[in-house]
Amino acid sequence: MAEEKSGMFKYMKYSVIGIEMAMSVVVGAAIGYWLDIWLGTEPWMMVIWLLFGVIAGFRALYITAKRIMKEMENDEHQGSD
Repeated sequence: MAEEKSGMFKYMKYSVIGIEMAMSVVVGAAIGYWLDIWLGTEPWMMVIWLLFGVIAGFRALYITAKRIMKEMENDEHQGSD
């Protein structure tokens, strides 16, 4: 039972990847929308900040994927000892 819990919690931290990507896009779009209203530059700031949000989301995905791969390599090396 304890092994199931540790395995479940081990992979739960990676389940937030989709939420992190979505929030990056939403926050970028919200900043752009607010700047468009404030500066009167519709729709350019929203487009630019939406792209920033997409880039930030993919960057977070890349960093998380690298961390997962590193942990998998460490698990393989520890298992062979």
